[in-house]
Amino acid sequence: MSARIVLATAGSYGDLFPILGLAVGLAARGHEAVVASSPHYKALIEGAGVGFRPIRPDLNPFDPAILERVMDPNKGSEVVVRELVMPALAESYADFVDAVAGADLVLSHPITFAAPLAAETQHVPWMASVLAPLSFFSRYDYPAIPPFTALVHVTALGPWAAGSMLALARAATRSWVAPVVALRRKLGLPPGKHPLFEGQFSPRGNLALFSSLIGEPQPDWPPNTTVTGYVFYDGHGELPSALAEFLDAGDPPVVFTLGSTAIGARGADAFYAASIAAARALGHRAVLLVGRNDAARLRQRLPDGIVAADYAPHHLLFPRAAAIVHHGGAGTTGQALRAGRPALVVPHAHDQPDNGRRVAKLGAARALDARRYSAARATAELQRLLEDPGYASRAEAVGRRVRAEDGVGAACGAIERAIRP
Repeated sequence: MSARIVLATAGSYGDLFPILGLAVGLAARGHEAVVASSPHYKALIEGAGVGFRPIRPDLNPFDPAILERVMDPNKGSEVVVRELVMPALAESYADFVDAVAGADLVLSHPITFAAPLAAETQHVPWMASVLAPLSFFSRYDYPAIPPFTALVHVTALGPWAAGSMLALARAATRSWVAPVVALRRKLGLPPGKHPLFEGQFSPRGNLALFSSLIGEPQPDWPPNTTVTGYVFYDGHGELPSALAEFLDAGDPPVVFTLGSTAIGARGADAFYAASIAAARALGHRAVLLVGRNDAARLRQRLPDGIVAADYAPHHLLFPRAAAIVHHGGAGTTGQALRAGRPALVVPHAHDQPDNGRRVAKLGAARALDARRYSAARATAELQRLLEDPGYASRAEAVGRRVRAEDGVGAACGAIERAIRP
């Protein structure tokens, strides 16, 4: 049975690509897949052969001024929800009402707060998706939540202690989502549950678009949740010719990247300066992925054996690395795990500290807070990763597991089961 499925997403490439990969998978199974997202992604989405619907707020996801605020380790999540998303909630709702017309199912994203509202008022079936274990806020698998990441150890005292911490988090963030409650009231809907916690999940079904290696179902996860495995989209871009020639010309390099969001974080320039120094101290070749604005400037002063590029597809570059230094975003984390290469995770905000902690527990990586990253610390951490063969062997074992997962197939199957009468 062919169905029209609207997939909502908002944020960075790490938010877009799993949803786009899922949309392509649904289209391959005969469904009409429509991605509802920022107008800035229109060409990319339509180029993948799926439908597109624009959703406000119309913010440039690559705006350096926005990225710096979003990546603040203390206030970044509040900025996203309270300052960027909520002021445009009514407009976003209107856009989703148009987008879901005639749909058989809507799939929401953690910060597309208007998508479930539109599904509810238009009587369209709704499922939810999350990209990282943090989104479940489990008492039994308590996440590292910025800025109080050290409280992750509270679970040693038992679920009751973690529950107390989560109760405080719920109370502290209730004002962030007050516009959702107000809009529900205006639409004649009951108040609903907390949109950042249990209110983001659907009784019809929830997709955890990550590997069970970093997050297994817990007793307090919502019912009807499917851990699908990572969902990838590998159709964006090719290796720049100069980078391909560099990779072919010598030993595997260390790859340094801050993704498409942390590249705008305060201190990004210092990160790359420290990374260059660490690569030289180790005598290793290196690749720097530096974003749209800085590649030309950096290339002018790079030493031999180190190259910079604004972007390179992770699935083509990461498997050719000796090690990967990255920010711990959900999308980059999945690609690094799939590549099977040891990693140093340098988290900044949002789910990044928790992702880094979980990958480090696998023995495939190490984690170092971005505020502690320096040439000396990066050198020491990379030396351990590169000289201890255990990291490489464990990373390769993890990579085999992740590559064996069929995230697209599992997610498509769960959606199709939810659509059937």
